[in-house]
Amino acid sequence: MLRTTSSPIFSSFRGRPKTPRLIFKAFSVLLEDSPPSARRNASTNLTTLHQGPPTSAYVHLPFCRKRCHYCDFPILALGSSSVSNAPYEERQEEDDPRITNYVNLLVREINATRTCFDTNPNLKTVFFGGGTPSLVPPKLVSLVLETLSSRFGLCPDAEISMEMDPGTFGGEKLKELMGLGVNRVSLGVQAFQDELLKACGRAHGVSEVYEAIEIVKACGVENWSMDLISSLPHQTLEMWEESLRLAIESQPSHVSVYDLQVEQGTKFGNVYTPGQSPLPSETQSAEFYKTASSMLRGAGYEHYEVSSYSKEGFKCKHNLIYWKNKPFYAFGLGSASYVGGLRFSRPRRLKEYTKYVADLENGAANWCGDGNVDLKDVATDIIMLSFRTSKGLELKEFGEAFGRKVVKSICKVYEPYVESGHIVCLDDMRKEVMSDEFKKLVGNDEKKIEDHVRYLRLRDPDGFLLSNELISLAFGVISP
Repeated sequence: MLRTTSSPIFSSFRGRPKTPRLIFKAFSVLLEDSPPSARRNASTNLTTLHQGPPTSAYVHLPFCRKRCHYCDFPILALGSSSVSNAPYEERQEEDDPRITNYVNLLVREINATRTCFDTNPNLKTVFFGGGTPSLVPPKLVSLVLETLSSRFGLCPDAEISMEMDPGTFGGEKLKELMGLGVNRVSLGVQAFQDELLKACGRAHGVSEVYEAIEIVKACGVENWSMDLISSLPHQTLEMWEESLRLAIESQPSHVSVYDLQVEQGTKFGNVYTPGQSPLPSETQSAEFYKTASSMLRGAGYEHYEVSSYSKEGFKCKHNLIYWKNKPFYAFGLGSASYVGGLRFSRPRRLKEYTKYVADLENGAANWCGDGNVDLKDVATDIIMLSFRTSKGLELKEFGEAFGRKVVKSICKVYEPYVESGHIVCLDDMRKEVMSDEFKKLVGNDEKKIEDHVRYLRLRDPDGFLLSNELISLAFGVISP
């Protein structure tokens, strides 16, 4: 799948942003791809920052029919032999030993996971990401869910999401998955033009997109999301508007819109340079983003996170865990967890991941933090994640954790952007504080700011388009 906000540690964000980018790529700045690694520096306890036992789990199912041209996720391509050209329900699929062996390894990891908490609440969200999780047989998905339930407990009303690609499931399979508890589908459409799908190396065409949409609706899935990609090679604004229009007409409860990132080592990375034809310029990409914001909000979708739009009541509960900087488990190849203040990435290669699981079983691997981390790291993470959301940065809570002087310094550096309208200041009733009033408050003591300004958020869409630059300014305050 595309590098997305619904993936375990979402988008690649290697290093603090130094120059403006269209839309910042969230935040595996914390993680490296090589052997299991962690960033940790003893400094402060996180009890004031809502750290505790996780109630969410990400599960990486890395199987794809083939690798898309933009993808640098850890995946295992099954090849064309795993898929016939017949309609899905007519295929005589046999268990692929590569999938079975991986899931058994995954189950071993879950069972070997030791927690560091006195109490372990039931999981409220589970997200199956990939890869293309819908390629995995339901009986193996059931095994993973049973293992999670046995090891951690699973709430009866847990949100259980699964990424699914057109052409990899039929009605019978989806109903079987729903019977196991899967109640949210993330459909990887990406585009409504066959030429763009082919150029991306996608394994499906537009006809399979419509087929998948009908299957989801016929099975009665109310909570389903559609993924779209902008800034593709040769993509025009008219094509993008058509994809958005057709997505809206399909009536998903949630839409995720991602700006293409050209990653080194991918097929796109070998042939394309960002900003150069046939890729759109940064100005054109900004226009794509503004168009998505305008059309989707005009159709009744709330733009609640930089890449995410939802109908009322259908925000992705699992992804909100990420944006609120709350802890979560992660299992599987290349996945990254956040537990006890420690971010930990698993190996991206199957051989190294297999060794990691064995080490975990033998007690030779430890990924669970003790709650002691570098306070500056936590502060920058919170700012970066908060500014992804429509809620924004909660200043009182941030000040309680990191000090009122830091809050005042951040407000001071953002003064020009409040005046320009790129940043919005809100009081505790979420009423906008105008720029002239904000300027007066910043000139007073820290208590005045706390009493009158509760949130800072990026304005949609212009503030989001300057997100990297604005976040960099806050980083400069925290780590001068």
